[in-house]
Amino acid sequence: MNRLFGAKNAAPKPTLNSAIQNVDTRIESIDVKLAKLNAELTTYQQRLAKMRDGPGKTALKQKALKVLQQRKLYEGQRDQLQSQSWNMEQAGMMQDNLKNTLATVDAMKTTSKELRKQYGKVDVDKIERMQDEMADLIDMGNDIQESLSRSYDVPEDVDEAELDAELEALGEEVELDTAAADGVPDFMKDEVTKAPPTFIDEPPEQAGKVKEAAT
Repeated sequence: MNRLFGAKNAAPKPTLNSAIQNVDTRIESIDVKLAKLNAELTTYQQRLAKMRDGPGKTALKQKALKVLQQRKLYEGQRDQLQSQSWNMEQAGMMQDNLKNTLATVDAMKTTSKELRKQYGKVDVDKIERMQDEMADLIDMGNDIQESLSRSYDVPEDVDEAELDAELEALGEEVELDTAAADGVPDFMKDEVTKAPPTFIDEPPEQAGKVKEAAT
């Protein structure tokens, strides 16, 4: 059966990166060949510059021309491979950009879905009412603070001359009280100051000591 219809190829399909690597490897091998051809052409040019015209110089020139043709073929092939590699690199960049774009779109879809779900739980009217209530409470608190911090000023219709007269009267009352305190009798001062009367010769403690010595 395999001979008639052929076996299914189980080898993995080449990826874009592997294809780029293969082309780059081929370009490197062509560069090596071109370096050898350039070295060979340099040698021929140096020998031709020293030779005189004749059959030998003509034969050497034919060899140089063949090498030059080979170099042109390799250069053309290298240019084609470099173009292929560049095209594949551009395709790879486009593919990467497309993947990033798809990932970004998926992330935005998921975020949008979550936002709609979260915002669905928010009642804007309720928030507005709450803000109004807070504003009313703040105004009420400010009114209370202003009321408590109100100063009690002297009425404007009070006569300053009358206030001065009352102050002078208070000063005279204080002087009278002071003078009355200085005129207290001695027996009343003793009771106030708790000091012993002046007619006692000795303090009570000393009198007690004298009695003990007498006994």
